[in-house]
Amino acid sequence: MATSSSQRPKDEFICVGLIGSPRGLKGDLRVKSFTANAKDIASYGKLTDQSGERSFELKVTGKHKELLVVRIKGVEDRTAAEALTGQELYAERDQLPATQEDEFYFSDLVGLDAQLPDGTPFGQVILADDFGGGPFLEVKAAGQSSVLVPFTKAAVPTVDIKAGKVVIDPPEGLLEPGDPEPQEGSQG
Repeated sequence: MATSSSQRPKDEFICVGLIGSPRGLKGDLRVKSFTANAKDIASYGKLTDQSGERSFELKVTGKHKELLVVRIKGVEDRTAAEALTGQELYAERDQLPATQEDEFYFSDLVGLDAQLPDGTPFGQVILADDFGGGPFLEVKAAGQSSVLVPFTKAAVPTVDIKAGKVVIDPPEGLLEPGDPEPQEGSQG
């Protein structure tokens, strides 16, 4: 049965980049690549938006700080480039290289159950990301605020995608409640 692009399964598509701000007047754009080798983002063929309704053909033309500078087919001026700012770029999973042992796509981690080393259920992974300080998992426990766990072998010793779980062994104090925030107008 055919699946419309708005109903395509999330596990068939991986976010490989994010379009940033324009660079110059001719439609060049800055792109944050989430691929192991940043320039590989242009080698996966046409990329799409999350719905699959729009496609983008990228050509890497340079680098600006930690971002790539790209041309996107059909984007000829700054106004068209500005309209794409913030757009996530997706590739079909079968376009991407297979993962090796202890290598994961962040999207595969979201939704996994998290448990402590003794098997106690803890919560569910609601986000996996890396904003520049190293990869982390955001884990939401029932009735509690979420916790950011460093995505390291020490803090997340087990990832079992097939079983749908991760084992978290966070650094000491991470799961303990912090001091309450001072209330406005209180003296302390």
